[in-house]
Amino acid sequence: MKKYIALILALAMVMAFAGCGAKEEPAATTEASAPETTAAAAETAAAETEAAAAETTAATEATETAVAAAVMTHEEFVAAELDSQVTVETYVQAKQGWWDNKATLYTQAEDGAYFVYDMPCTEEEYAKLTEGTKIRVTGYKAEWEGEVEIIDATYEILEGSFVAEPVDVTELMADEAALIAHQNEKVAVKGLTVEKVEYKNGEPGDDIYVTLGLNGASYTFCVEFYLTGTDTEVYKTVGELKEGDVVDVEAFLYWYAGPNAHLTQVTVQ
Repeated sequence: MKKYIALILALAMVMAFAGCGAKEEPAATTEASAPETTAAAAETAAAETEAAAAETTAATEATETAVAAAVMTHEEFVAAELDSQVTVETYVQAKQGWWDNKATLYTQAEDGAYFVYDMPCTEEEYAKLTEGTKIRVTGYKAEWEGEVEIIDATYEILEGSFVAEPVDVTELMADEAALIAHQNEKVAVKGLTVEKVEYKNGEPGDDIYVTLGLNGASYTFCVEFYLTGTDTEVYKTVGELKEGDVVDVEAFLYWYAGPNAHLTQVTVQ
């Protein structure tokens, strides 16, 4: 009887060991599938990242296309309504001044010029706007006493450089309708006769008003203190002019109730 009981216990232990072995098989299967699950998840994540990158690239390209479409030619700028928003790409030609974190610039592209007035700009940023620097300007078209300008502007510095050569407008001086097409451009006028030189406030240290004659007509020019300060060659030269002197000049064709060019160079013949 004891032998019989021992045999039954032995068989029970064998069956128990067999049962334990059977329960471990699913765990082995789970461990084998784990690397496959991780790899699939990584592929899915990579695909999602690639898709997101493609969407970002597409959005960027769409934005760049929209910006490019918004940039105006000079002809489109001239045709735009006053007070309308405008965007142009242009090049700094001269800086008329900086104060109160605002910059005033003469700018010009190959097809025309733009006067940018009181554009928000830090002093550090102003230092970067050197002659020839390309900028994209977005602001509002405005007019003051005939001078067309861009106000309330923002800007972005772009790649590229351009410095305009003066356009000879000597033959256009008597024709304001033709002359105004060159408003704010760098221009040259030759063979002018000095009629009067007058300091603002009566003495050096501020603007100089210059009246020059050509073919029987008189024209007002200005040495703009903020554009060409008292230590510049043009300021000193104009201060020494005498009535009857004949001069060639270069200037930015500013407008104030008619042409009122801001002188940048004066050569006495």
